[in-house]
Amino acid sequence: MTEDHRRQHAGNGVMGALQAFLRLESAGGIILVIAMLVALAAVNSPLAALYQQILDTRVVIGIGALVIDKPLLLWINDGLMAVFFLLVALEIKREALEGELSSPRQIFLPAFAAMGGMAVPALIYAGLSWDDPQALRGWAIPSATDIAFSLGVLSLLGRRVPLSLRVFLAALAIIDDLGAIVIIAFVYSLVLDLAMLGGGAAALVVLALFNRYGVVKLTPYLLVGAVLWVCLLKSGIHATIAGVLLGLSIPLRHGQAPLKRLEHGLHPWVAYAVLPIFAFANSGLSFDGITLSAFADPVFLGIALGLFVGKQAGVFGLSWLAIRLRLGAMPDGANWRQLYGVAVLTGIGFTMSLFIGGLAFPDGNAMVETKLGVIVGSVISAMLGWALLASAPSPSLENEAA
Repeated sequence: MTEDHRRQHAGNGVMGALQAFLRLESAGGIILVIAMLVALAAVNSPLAALYQQILDTRVVIGIGALVIDKPLLLWINDGLMAVFFLLVALEIKREALEGELSSPRQIFLPAFAAMGGMAVPALIYAGLSWDDPQALRGWAIPSATDIAFSLGVLSLLGRRVPLSLRVFLAALAIIDDLGAIVIIAFVYSLVLDLAMLGGGAAALVVLALFNRYGVVKLTPYLLVGAVLWVCLLKSGIHATIAGVLLGLSIPLRHGQAPLKRLEHGLHPWVAYAVLPIFAFANSGLSFDGITLSAFADPVFLGIALGLFVGKQAGVFGLSWLAIRLRLGAMPDGANWRQLYGVAVLTGIGFTMSLFIGGLAFPDGNAMVETKLGVIVGSVISAMLGWALLASAPSPSLENEAA
């Protein structure tokens, strides 16, 4: 074999290994962890000033009098995350029309569990921060589940976890995301600019007409979606809601299924670029100056306990209640320990929790405690959830032993 052939063979081996890794269900979650660790390493090294300088870089885009001037961090949080929410909306619409959320029986158990998983963490946080109006703004931070991380951890267990539990967790996380979208729209929006809000409404009408008259090309939707994003950005409603509205407007039941085409095209970009970039930009936490008092701060305690205690209590508690009352059924092939392990995994808040944290504390106050709480609560939830599921015998093994 010549040297050129050896290099080509080695190159093919590297590319093949990379492609195999990217096909793993857990790959997105692994890349998120890497992005978080790189950010933590950068902030706690001589590169800290460069890291902050990059995020503070002003990026200006304008046409005539319309100018958007924001630091790079806000372009990531308002722009790239709108793409993430577009994908979430596409998934919600597809699941609601023809997937796991398309019938009352399918939707009840994950929906009931998701409500518990949003309410109990919020109550824990509010109870710890009740006397501090500024801290209380973060009540929604521990209510969110990171779908990429949680499903990534679950996929590491392979066939030890029944497919029905993966479906249950995915449906729960999608409903959880829908709840987060509603919270962002109604709780964390600013003073409204009626003129820009009117422009956004007009763009939404155009999108609805595209859908009504069977437009199947994606380009018109995306162009009007960009206009909608600008209008909402300037209106005071958080710009990521534009991604949600755009996703819900794209048709599914036409011959070419533009929704599925866009969802399929966006998924790798969101998993391997959008979310890791967001994680890198938002999880940088300097350990310099962090004292034991930070671990007693109500914001830290509310988030960490909300994610680790509140999520599992709310999800498992309401799941148990629904199954006992025969309002829902135990996922096929699963047992109580496995269901509890999945409930613990819902305490992985990471991406969504950090995002809501940035909205709750836009001036940067309490962000150290927020990041610390999200990281601690999410990591402990991931470790315990994995341990419970890894050590839980499957029902088939239990039957064989009997």
